[in-house]
Amino acid sequence: MKETDLIIMDLRQFLMCLSLCTAFALSKPTEKKDRVHHEPQLSDKVHNDAQSFDYDHDAFLGAEEAKTFDQLTPEESKERLGMIVDKIDVDKDGFVTEGELKSWIKHAQKKYIYDNVENQWHEFDMNQDGLISWDEYRNVTYGTYLDDPDPDDGFNYKQMMVRDERRFKMADKDGDLIATKEEFTAFLHPEEYDYMKDIVVQETMEDIDKNADGFIDLEEYIGDMYSHDGNADEPEWVKTEREQFVEFRDKNRDGKMDKEETKDWILPSDYDHAEAEARHLVYESDQNKDGKLTKEEIVDKYDLFVGSQATDFGEALVRHDEF
Repeated sequence: MKETDLIIMDLRQFLMCLSLCTAFALSKPTEKKDRVHHEPQLSDKVHNDAQSFDYDHDAFLGAEEAKTFDQLTPEESKERLGMIVDKIDVDKDGFVTEGELKSWIKHAQKKYIYDNVENQWHEFDMNQDGLISWDEYRNVTYGTYLDDPDPDDGFNYKQMMVRDERRFKMADKDGDLIATKEEFTAFLHPEEYDYMKDIVVQETMEDIDKNADGFIDLEEYIGDMYSHDGNADEPEWVKTEREQFVEFRDKNRDGKMDKEETKDWILPSDYDHAEAEARHLVYESDQNKDGKLTKEEIVDKYDLFVGSQATDFGEALVRHDEF
C-alpha cells in the first residue's frame, strides 16, 4: 500500500473518532456527560479596571495574543493596535461601532477554532483552489469506505456520511456544495454559528432519541448522560437531573422534550460577555460621546485595549480618569 494511502486512512480514522467523540461521546457510568454549549468567559482575570486592564486585554485580543503585547514598547503597541483597528472597521467608514467591536471580540475568543480549521484545511483542499467541495471532504474522510462499504470495524460509515452531508449542506449558504473557509468552519463547529443551531439540535435529538419518536423522554435523557452499572444506586447528581427534567427541561409538562425544549437545554441564552465588553470599551474610549470610536480615540486609550512592557499603570489610571 502506498504511503499516501496510509496517511489518508489514518486521517479518515482520526476524523471518524473525532466525529464519534463529538456525537456519541461515552462517559464512565458514574460521570456526567454534558451536552450544554456555554459561551466561555472572555478571561480568567478579574474585571476590575481600578486594579488593571488585564481582563480587557484578554477580551480584546485573546489571552495568548495579549501576552505578546506585554513584550512591546508603547510605540510598538500603538502601531499594532492601529493595524488591528483597520481590521475591526469592516465597512471602512473610519469608525469602529459597538457591533464591529463585538464581532472582533467574538472572533478573537474563537481563535483556537480558526487555528484548528487552518490546520486541517490543506488535508481536504485537494486541488488547492482555496475551497473545499463536498466531494473532496467525502473522498478524504470516507474514501476507504467507498471502496469497501462493509468494513469490519463496527462503524456505520454510511449513516455517518449521510449525517455529514446534511450538515455540510446546511453550512454551505449558497448551496453550491463548495465550502469557503468560513462555511467549513461552520461545518466543523456548528455550535458557534446561529444559522447552524438547528442542525446541532437535530443531531443531539437523533443521538438521544432511542425510540425515534421525535422526542426525548426522561429515561432517554438520563440514559444519555448516565449508564447504570449493575445494581449500583444512582449518584445524587442523577436524581438531581431527573428533577431538572421534570421541573425545567419539560416546559409543557408532557413528559418529553420537543425540539424547542431541547434547544433551550443545550443552547441556553447565556449572558453575552462580548457585547458587554464592547459596550464597556466604547464607553471608556468615546471622547466625543458619539457612540462610535475613531482610530485616534482607540489608540489614545491603547493601555485599555492592549498592554506594553513599559506601561506605568499609575500613569495609565491618571489618563483613564481624565476622561
